[in-house]
Amino acid sequence: MAGKRAALKAIDWLAFAERVPPNQRAMFNNLKTRSDAIGAKLSSLPEKPVTIDWSFYKTNVARAGMVAEFESKFSALTIPEPKDTATAAINTQEAEANKAAVAYVEASKARISQYEKELEKFQNMIPFDQMTIDDLNDTFPETKLDKEKHPYWPHKPIAEL
Repeated sequence: MAGKRAALKAIDWLAFAERVPPNQRAMFNNLKTRSDAIGAKLSSLPEKPVTIDWSFYKTNVARAGMVAEFESKFSALTIPEPKDTATAAINTQEAEANKAAVAYVEASKARISQYEKELEKFQNMIPFDQMTIDDLNDTFPETKLDKEKHPYWPHKPIAEL
């Protein structure tokens, strides 16, 4: 079991605890306690199971041939280990999630730079109480009224209001 134990991934409980919201702290503590208990139980088990002393049973069991039958059946018994069918799917999901996260971070950085430009524009513009209509139209071109195309008030199509 030591070989299998070495293959298990170690959990970084401190990093895990930083990501747990305060309202789920009790559930996290229960999970950690249970995980530690299972780990302690697994580490207390021997690497190989205790061998059965068949000669002791042959001398102490009255019925002849019963121990030999059990021994042959026990030695013929093989318990198959389950095949790992989920790791490949999990690894592909993890790769896809990492790609999506990287794409999201890049898109977020682009949005942040755009918002910083808008913030700089707002910080450097003339205060509204000192603006003229021409300053307003220069700063916010979407507010400009097209009096030539729409000569009557509200100088915009009704659908855009």
